[in-house]
Amino acid sequence: MLYFLRKYPLSIAVILAVAYLSFFKPPSTGLGEVPHLDKVVHVCMYFGMAGMLWLEFHRAHRKHPAPRWHAWVGAVVCPIVFSGAVELLQAYCTSSRSGDWWDFAANVAGVLLAWGIQEVVKLRIEN
Repeated sequence: MLYFLRKYPLSIAVILAVAYLSFFKPPSTGLGEVPHLDKVVHVCMYFGMAGMLWLEFHRAHRKHPAPRWHAWVGAVVCPIVFSGAVELLQAYCTSSRSGDWWDFAANVAGVLLAWGIQEVVKLRIEN
């Protein structure tokens, strides 16, 4: 556990922030009137989570490379599973939130966007 705290401190902070934002009761604002703004927020949250996981993976394994599938599991599979669990918990365990398949799709889009951008950046750095 200390290994992950040492190697991925910012990622853990982002994961905790996303978990908090997923379950707190948001204040009532006029932003609810903006169509699909919540989907943009979902994409941004999970882009930030997966992006930070990719950044810290590359930083942590610069000198001692790890198998690429470790990053895939940690920065793609885990955030997607986490997202699905959050949506299910919102649907079945809260009264102030609701689970939504479109929110899940937006979360997955954010994770895949982070993966795509890190692939492009990685290719540019290697060439």
